[in-house]
Amino acid sequence: MRLVEIWRHPVKSMQGERLTEAALLETGLEGDRAWGLRDADSGNVLTGRREPRLLHATARFQEAPVVTLPDGRVLRGLSPENDTAYCEWLGRTVSLVAAADVDAHRAEFFADPTDDDSDTREWTMPAGRFVDAFAILVLTTASLRAGRREYPQGAWDARRFRPNLLVDASDEGWIEDAWCGRVLRVGDVELEAREKCVRCTMVTRAQPGLERDVEIFRTLAKHHDAYAGVWCSVRKAGRVREGDAVSLEL
Repeated sequence: MRLVEIWRHPVKSMQGERLTEAALLETGLEGDRAWGLRDADSGNVLTGRREPRLLHATARFQEAPVVTLPDGRVLRGLSPENDTAYCEWLGRTVSLVAAADVDAHRAEFFADPTDDDSDTREWTMPAGRFVDAFAILVLTTASLRAGRREYPQGAWDARRFRPNLLVDASDEGWIEDAWCGRVLRVGDVELEAREKCVRCTMVTRAQPGLERDVEIFRTLAKHHDAYAGVWCSVRKAGRVREGDAVSLEL
């Protein structure tokens, strides 16, 4: 197996940046999901589940977040002026906050991932980063092929699934399932595969180059209990590079 894509998403639910190499710290990929837009009314951190327009902005990490809005405006860092621009864009009172500075990291998801009018549920994200479960999300090309076989009309693009690491694997099926409880080596880095990643509305959302498609989620739900990919924690930090060999401890 080989590492073929590295993705960093500095601001929760915005488009991220593809990297050729990156520092992988004990807390996760450097600069990944380190900021989010917090809604003033609810106190929750917005995600593309509740606010799908987030997926049409792009965030990069250059010692601080650099966000490009859909209208082309570029916002660097955190400031009251930038918050005003975010409020104008979304039509609601929000502010960009660092995960390290926020005690409660609450977010929402829909009870029915295919129906934005269904009831919402809240959950609390882990401290330190705006991640849904663990520090690193890994997906394989094998899982993308498995989904494509069941629903060939769909665009099974890795960006829908927002992994940090995309691994090219020649095996067939949802191979990450068998990784849970094992150590995954990526170059010199060691990850502990902790649990399968349950999917939600996010995989159905429109984003640049991809149309909204609820059948992506329905296919996952029907054929794989809505799972795709694996959440990992970091056992040994280091740098990861495109082309790194990937293996599992026996």
